[in-house]
Amino acid sequence: MDPKEFYLSKPWLKYYSEGVPAEINVLDISVPDLFDRIVEKYGDKPALIFYGKKINYRELRELVDRLATALADLGVGKGDTVALYLLNSPQYVIAYFATLRLGARVTPISPVYTSIEVKHQIEDSEARTVVCQDILFDNLDRAGVHLERVILTSIDEYLPALKKWLGKGAKAKGGGGKSALSAELLKRKGVYSFQVLLKKHPPTPPPVTIDPRKDLAVLPYTGGTTGLPKAAMLTHRNLVALQGQALSFWPILEEGKEVIMAFLPFFHIYGQVVVMLGGLVQGATLILFTTPDIDQILTAMERYQASAFYGVPTLFEYLKEYEKTDRVDWKRLKMLVCGADTLHESTIDAWEKRTGAKIFEGYGMTETTAVSHSTPLHRHKRGFFGVPLPNVKAAVIDPDGTGFFPVGEVGEMILSGPNIMQGYWKRPESTKESMIEIDGEIWMRTGDLVSMDEEGYFHFFDRKRDLIKYKGYSVFARHVEEVLYQHPQIKAAGVVGVPEPSVGHLIKAYVVLESEARGKVSEGEIIEFCCRKLAHYKVPKIVEFRGELPKTDVGKVSRRELREEGEGS
Repeated sequence: MDPKEFYLSKPWLKYYSEGVPAEINVLDISVPDLFDRIVEKYGDKPALIFYGKKINYRELRELVDRLATALADLGVGKGDTVALYLLNSPQYVIAYFATLRLGARVTPISPVYTSIEVKHQIEDSEARTVVCQDILFDNLDRAGVHLERVILTSIDEYLPALKKWLGKGAKAKGGGGKSALSAELLKRKGVYSFQVLLKKHPPTPPPVTIDPRKDLAVLPYTGGTTGLPKAAMLTHRNLVALQGQALSFWPILEEGKEVIMAFLPFFHIYGQVVVMLGGLVQGATLILFTTPDIDQILTAMERYQASAFYGVPTLFEYLKEYEKTDRVDWKRLKMLVCGADTLHESTIDAWEKRTGAKIFEGYGMTETTAVSHSTPLHRHKRGFFGVPLPNVKAAVIDPDGTGFFPVGEVGEMILSGPNIMQGYWKRPESTKESMIEIDGEIWMRTGDLVSMDEEGYFHFFDRKRDLIKYKGYSVFARHVEEVLYQHPQIKAAGVVGVPEPSVGHLIKAYVVLESEARGKVSEGEIIEFCCRKLAHYKVPKIVEFRGELPKTDVGKVSRRELREEGEGS
């Protein structure tokens, strides 16, 4: 069979779990409408539990509508951008849905951004309104951007009484006793109190007509392969489609019955769309955490009998060795999912040996509204990140062209489906490079090098930008890292190519040793270890020990930063 025809035949459908459809009908409604349907069914059910404080669905919608009314009163309307510069909190959820209720779009800003990065995102997204955590206000102020409205809020506004008192003490300690929500600050022009706005305004936002296919809901910024981050344009239909696709693929999750641990950051597409939005449009209860405190999370998992847990590889790597991990009966969970980065096989082995529970892997990007592939519930396949969700088409093509590669060959993955972004915000050239037309159909280039087997399962090799060329050989940084992680004394590793004209690139490994091994394991020993497990051209030529490695917002080792260091040295 012709390679293209084989991909289009969707061989993976044969391995879908029982009851999972090949296609779903995507609801032609907005995100607020989808949320309203759930509120009507589960109004008295807890939507959020925030350090013991419970907010049910009906209460949550009233808060959403009050803030939407306030935003409209302040001049926010359809097509405007509202930036959320917040930690995980009830206020995040309220502001997110309130913004969408008005037909405005959300742009989530990472709390760890520098003022320069904050400035870029606010200006690029054209946000004139920011809902801001009080402890982040100084950084926003330093950004020096022109804003019409800053709405300030504090974590302790929704904490139970005792935790509120403890929280104030901790905040005073960390902030030198100065509260960002001072009366003086709130007198500044354009600065408002989140809680005052809620109290002053009724839950009667103006009616707005939203076209799910055309109107943008979210402008999430990607890390950027080069240069400054850029925003993926996601419509209401993109978000609604992904929810339908994911829920149909995981029929084990029952509407109105799940309890989900919500500690992944909501500013990131994974935490925002899979955990926050995915939980709230299926009537789940979110156990909400501002910061991922492992002890608190493990305690809450048993207390509230969590049924779903979504994590990232670095978290599972930590938990597999953590002394208190056994507090939780992991086999009891319906869903135990890892995303946002590649899960190393050494982590999988250690996790399964310790807990007896399987981790379901998924694949997605900001541009795919968080997910495009996942592991079928009853057919895990080691070494593969899964198969495409319903309504998703996936194929492997020439990274430098548009020819379809035969099954089993490594090339660039392309995707098509209702969850794929509309393009990059104000970046027509980037959109043109990414959204390509093949035989009259629009596909998105992912920039990821993968292969697909005969059964339609996909295996990840590397980001196209992370491919290392050494003496004409192609070396996948991830595969070298996999071997490094097999070394019993290596805690973390990152591999990049360092420019060297005579060979193209030298392979360099940045290594963090376990504390007891520091000063005892040499560079030569690491190289010798790799020589026993890798072809000669894949063996690192340089090993540099570090106390820690640069990380992305979700805990991935940042190869980009390591590569920039290498190129600058």
